[in-house]
Amino acid sequence: MIYQGKQKIWSDYQKEIPSDHWFYARSCIRQSFFPGAEKYFMVICKDLLGKDIFENAHHTTCGGISYHSDTIPQETVMTIVARQFALMTEAGYKNFVCSCITSFGNYTEILETWREFPELEAKIRENLWKACRREFEKPEYVAHASDLVYKFRNDIAERAKFRLVNKETGEPLRVVEHIGCHYSKMFPHKGVGGAEYPCVLSGMAEAWGGQVIDYPERRHCCGFGFRQYLVKANRGYSLSNTHKKFESMEPYHPDLIITNCPGCPYFLDRWQYVISEMTGKTYGENGYGIPALTYEELAGLVLGYDPWDLGLQFHQAHLLSEDILCALCCHLIHLLCHRRRRGNRVNRRHIRKRIRNISSSLIAVHCLHFFAHNFVLLPSEKDDLCGRLSNIPQIFKIANRNVSIIYPSN
Repeated sequence: MIYQGKQKIWSDYQKEIPSDHWFYARSCIRQSFFPGAEKYFMVICKDLLGKDIFENAHHTTCGGISYHSDTIPQETVMTIVARQFALMTEAGYKNFVCSCITSFGNYTEILETWREFPELEAKIRENLWKACRREFEKPEYVAHASDLVYKFRNDIAERAKFRLVNKETGEPLRVVEHIGCHYSKMFPHKGVGGAEYPCVLSGMAEAWGGQVIDYPERRHCCGFGFRQYLVKANRGYSLSNTHKKFESMEPYHPDLIITNCPGCPYFLDRWQYVISEMTGKTYGENGYGIPALTYEELAGLVLGYDPWDLGLQFHQAHLLSEDILCALCCHLIHLLCHRRRRGNRVNRRHIRKRIRNISSSLIAVHCLHFFAHNFVLLPSEKDDLCGRLSNIPQIFKIANRNVSIIYPSN
């Protein structure tokens, strides 16, 4: 095929993404799983790059999870989405960007349905007016938040403090990119690269110095699948999907996984622990798991933002870098030694508040070691500390080998 022909075919897979003036809708589950990701999307786009991105505190879930789980009808979801568009209209915006992949698929499906069935759109407008006396204009452009970070990837690279490069070998980090199913499989022309060649994440990784890995199950589902997981009896299907992906990527020795879906980083992260408990197998180096990061977290690391502020402590799989682990622990150390110390007294309530955010067992043990050797804790406080950590997977498996860390002899 001649070069011009290839260029024409590839042009069909591109998106003209507006560079400014966006109404932003957050994700209901991302705020629970990895809240730092959404925060730093706003920090990077709005504060660092100076883009006009507005969000309304009164927006709600899009209803996508309930819809795809067959618990609410489509017309209900459409009315919920119509209210989101009404908030956008009232704020004076025409471009709509959402944090969630399922929301992106949901908004796209609804707009396409209204285009095909205008009488249904009229009914939804009537429903919305009856429910809350609101009216709306349809957005001129709907994008996913990863589209914007992809568009600004070179701007981020210019401001980057770090590159995706192994500091020991100088080689690019090996990156597995995982595209959420609802990004381009539902409506291929709505995603950068379509369903066959989605490059929204690979473009970021390459711009920031990484090497993208191709492997057989690259486009396989992460395993969430809504009813695949939400119905407890079906969770074996969810786990088997994730297991299939990890078995497929294992020979390529990835350093990290980057995703653009709320469920994907959660399941690619959490199921690694389940697989290790069931089979004794881990897929990362030195017996660790493979870090599964959101694109905002990866962008934040490249830009040099604090790992704690990015929320990396919410991940289950251990991070490869001991430097990052130490950085996370240093926040608590700094807090205790410099910010909250009053003579020989420590604000223990603030310590316990920060402890609730620790979900990595290795980080937890570092913190236990620090607490036990630097502060005199009452027995009740020790029990409280250990009780809070007891919900962290593997903590007591590690602690049993380090009993003196939790209960020092002195």
